[in-house]
Amino acid sequence: MAKTTFIAAGDAFATKRLPKGGYEGFDEIQACVKAHDVAFLNLESTFHDREGIPAAISGGTWAMSDPRILDDMKEYGFNLFNTANNHSCDYSQSGVLATIKHLQDRDMIFAGTGKDLGDASKACYIETKHARVAMLACNSSGNDSARAGAQTEDLPGRPGANPMRCLKRFHVDQKHFDMVKELAEVTMINASAERSIELGYSAPYPEGQFPFGGSRFILDDHNWVETVPHKGDMERMIARIKEAKKQADIVLVSIHSHYYDERQTNIPSRFIETFARNCIDAGADVIIGHGPHELQGIEKYKDGLIFYSIGNYIFETETVEYQPWDAYVNKGYSPDMKVGEYMDLRSKNGTAGYGVLPEIWNSVMAAWTVEDGKITEVQLYPVTLNMEKTRSQKGRPVMNKSEETLKYLAELSQPYGTKIEIKDGVGYIRF
Repeated sequence: MAKTTFIAAGDAFATKRLPKGGYEGFDEIQACVKAHDVAFLNLESTFHDREGIPAAISGGTWAMSDPRILDDMKEYGFNLFNTANNHSCDYSQSGVLATIKHLQDRDMIFAGTGKDLGDASKACYIETKHARVAMLACNSSGNDSARAGAQTEDLPGRPGANPMRCLKRFHVDQKHFDMVKELAEVTMINASAERSIELGYSAPYPEGQFPFGGSRFILDDHNWVETVPHKGDMERMIARIKEAKKQADIVLVSIHSHYYDERQTNIPSRFIETFARNCIDAGADVIIGHGPHELQGIEKYKDGLIFYSIGNYIFETETVEYQPWDAYVNKGYSPDMKVGEYMDLRSKNGTAGYGVLPEIWNSVMAAWTVEDGKITEVQLYPVTLNMEKTRSQKGRPVMNKSEETLKYLAELSQPYGTKIEIKDGVGYIRF
């Protein structure tokens, strides 16, 4: 049978070079990655030597990594990369273009960012012995300035990431609907919009709907939050998937998103579920989710496979070399401060933030096999990033065969009807 093997790792926020000869546990993880035909990784940084201009808003930490770290990602064995995430435009459009150049100089196959929207939203292709594989990538997090823009007859497009926006609507009962209207009247938050309606420039509010600033409230019989994909973004993605399906044997879709259930970060939002299923309906085979920096469930949907989030792979956010003026001033710190002191203050000397959340530092690498166009089996390899180590040493992945991690992922996958068998520290999903 014609067989193609895949492995996917999650977020790689890599800011340190690989030591010469690797590190303890590197050989094992490298061998696992290299044993597969296609090896995917999300590059959660920009890669250049101060060739970009710091944006006014970042994805949390202004992410810039030495471009030689791209060589290290290849050394792990990865050969397919996502570049669309909330850090893609941390150093503005010039940072996007510089990162693309460094990727292309190394002949790295990637999708998700480009010189304009057409470039950012197109599929990339990787050739294997038995299959041509396409991948599309998009981002639903970050600010609007990071969105790639389309070219027109008169003007060039805007460099950036392929957007997959999420529309959030708040459904409330009559009591809370009246409260929203009362608060809007007190604060006059809608004054400008209402003036535009009075002058005839804008349409009146739809019946049963009321805006509060940039949020939309809908009268309902109970309170809940609706999240749906942006219609235009979804249609563009579906069209691109259908085209890729004509040109390749297997289609992957990578989505970076920080949207999750309103109170539980390990449960995907309805938006992500809808997006992922729409992609498989359009012809995609596997959806690779990342962004929450922790694990979320796995779903077998029709003949496809959805990894809602496979967590972190490399997490070195505190060892970035630079942060811009905005990072210090926004927190009320001196702009003359250096990065080490800034990270001490931000993390309250290592007692707050991501650094103390165990779920951030334990994840999986997800592998699967496609035979004659069908997914036949999934393997899940637990990984730890060594939370207990010092800032200078933690964040690098090591395989650890943790049954605890696999059992936790099995619990998250149970609502989707997905069963994970555990044997010798590896998880298995049968198709």
